[in-house]
Amino acid sequence: MILIFLFCFLALSFILTYFLTPFIADKMRKLNKVGVDIHKLNKPLIPEMCGLAILTSIIISSLILFFFNFLEQTKLFSFILTIAFVGLIGILDDLKPLNPKLKPTLTALASLPIILFHSYYPYPYIPFIGKVRLTILYPLLIPFGIAVPANAVNMMDIFNGVMPGTCSLISLTALIALLILRRWNEAFLPAILLGALLAFYLYNKFPAKVFSGDVGSLTVGAAIGAIAILTRIEVIMIIALMPHIMNAFYGLSSIGRLYERREIKSRPVKLLENGKLAANINEDAPITLARLILIQEPLTEKEVFKIIMFLTLISSILAILTLFLIRCTS
Repeated sequence: MILIFLFCFLALSFILTYFLTPFIADKMRKLNKVGVDIHKLNKPLIPEMCGLAILTSIIISSLILFFFNFLEQTKLFSFILTIAFVGLIGILDDLKPLNPKLKPTLTALASLPIILFHSYYPYPYIPFIGKVRLTILYPLLIPFGIAVPANAVNMMDIFNGVMPGTCSLISLTALIALLILRRWNEAFLPAILLGALLAFYLYNKFPAKVFSGDVGSLTVGAAIGAIAILTRIEVIMIIALMPHIMNAFYGLSSIGRLYERREIKSRPVKLLENGKLAANINEDAPITLARLILIQEPLTEKEVFKIIMFLTLISSILAILTLFLIRCTS
C-alpha cells in the first residue's frame, strides 16, 4: 500500500510542476525576465526563474504529506523550511546577483531548521569502518551538507537538461537506496523531488524552453543535501553527486576563490561557427567538467549532455554498490 502512496506523491509533484512551469514561464516572459541561451548560434531568449515551479511543487507536495503521517513531523518540517529558505535565496540571487561569498553562507544557514529541530542522526555508516559516532562534529558538518550540494548543482546548471537530468538520476538513486533499506516512509522525500525534476526536464531538455534560474538549481541541490541528512544516506549521496562536486572543485581551485559565474569574463566553453562547443584554451577561463570533456575535440551540446549524464549514471551505480558494501560492514 505504501508503494502506491509513494507513486501518488511522485505523480502529484510531477503534475504540479508540469502545469506550473509553462504558467511561470509565460509570466517571466511578460516581465522580460529572460536569459540568453549562449550555447546556441541564434542566441534565443529563454524565460528565467522557472525553477519556481520545482520549489512550489516540492513545498505543496510536502505540506500535503503532513496529513498522512508517513514521515516524522519534525523531519518533514525541517525539510520544508530548509527548501523554502534556499528557494528564497535563489529568488534574491536571480533578481539581484548575490556576492559569491554571501550566497554559500546563506545556503549554509538554511540548514538551521535541521539542526534546531535535531532532525539528524549523528551516527553515519562509512564503508570499511561501519557506524561512526559524531555527536559533536556532525551538527557542525550539516551546514556544509546543504551549502555544498546546493552550490554544486547550481554551478553545473549550464547546459540544456543537465540540472534536471542528472539530479533525476541522483534522486532516483536516493529513492532506490531507501527502498533497499526498507525505509519506506523516508522514501517520500526523494519521490517528491524526482517527480518535480522529471516534469521540469520535459521543458528544460534540448532545446530548452525554460531556464530554472538559481531558484531552481539551488533548491534542487539543497533538497538533495537535506534528503541525505534526514534519511541518513550521506555517503550514498556524496558518491552520486561526485560529478557535480568535482565540477565545483575544479572551478574553485582554478580560479582560486569563490566566484559568481556571471562575473567570469573568459568562459570555459566557447561556441564555434558550426554550432559545436569547444574548450576555451584561455588560461583565465575556469577549469570545469565541461571544459575537460571538450578538451579532446569539439562536441554538440547534446553530446556534452549525454557524457555528463553517463558520468552521473556511473556515480549513481557506484553509490548503490556502496550501499551494499555498507550493509555488509554494518
